[in-house]
Amino acid sequence: MKTGLFIPCYVDQFYPQVAIATLNLLTRLGLEVDYPLNQTCCGQPMANAGCEQDSLNAARLFVDNFQDYEYIVAPTGSCTLHVREHFKLIEQTPAVQHVRNNIYELTEFLVDIVKVTSLDATFPHKVGYHASCHGLRGLHLGKPSELQGKDFSKPHQLLKMVKGLELVPLDRTDECCGFGGTFAISEEAVSVRMGNDRIKDHITHGAEVITAGDMSCLMHLEGLLKRQKSPVRVMHLAEILNHTN
Repeated sequence: MKTGLFIPCYVDQFYPQVAIATLNLLTRLGLEVDYPLNQTCCGQPMANAGCEQDSLNAARLFVDNFQDYEYIVAPTGSCTLHVREHFKLIEQTPAVQHVRNNIYELTEFLVDIVKVTSLDATFPHKVGYHASCHGLRGLHLGKPSELQGKDFSKPHQLLKMVKGLELVPLDRTDECCGFGGTFAISEEAVSVRMGNDRIKDHITHGAEVITAGDMSCLMHLEGLLKRQKSPVRVMHLAEILNHTN
């Protein structure tokens, strides 16, 4: 199973430990993982800012870097969804279609492709899971509260395999944290209020750590937590799933 690892810009620049945890987790599961050194941004920030046409060369470069891998894995729901949906704007060659069809967010890759049933991980803490919008409603990693049907969550499924971890309940299980990329800049006050509401929900239920599949959401929440001088930490799912002591 030849797998290419894509690391988002903000993880590469600000949270390299998440990239390392993702690589270690995949290799511990016996996967052959490569990291293409020429990879750059997938183009999502430009597209979100209304400059989608300017992002297309980044998309083409992404395809050049990852077209030869059986699977592409990324510790991010937002970038994964961008590749699947927005790469339809470039010429649909077999290589582009292959990349779009075979990129996976980390937790869906572990559940749907690798079909993980157990993890050698230990994390004796109370953890609150933040369901990032792109992963929940774009990639369908879980059932959003506005829909009827059987409840499920791929991230929850994996977190429950971690020894000692207590997953805390939340009052609003899938409410947006308010980050939303450029939304946090253009609507700062609303974004901050939404983030503080999410933090309060986690703290009320005793969470020691807030986790998610997108470091962008966690970066937003981390900034608010630090301003509150809160002891609550943020950690990407990969860091917890790879934690062994």
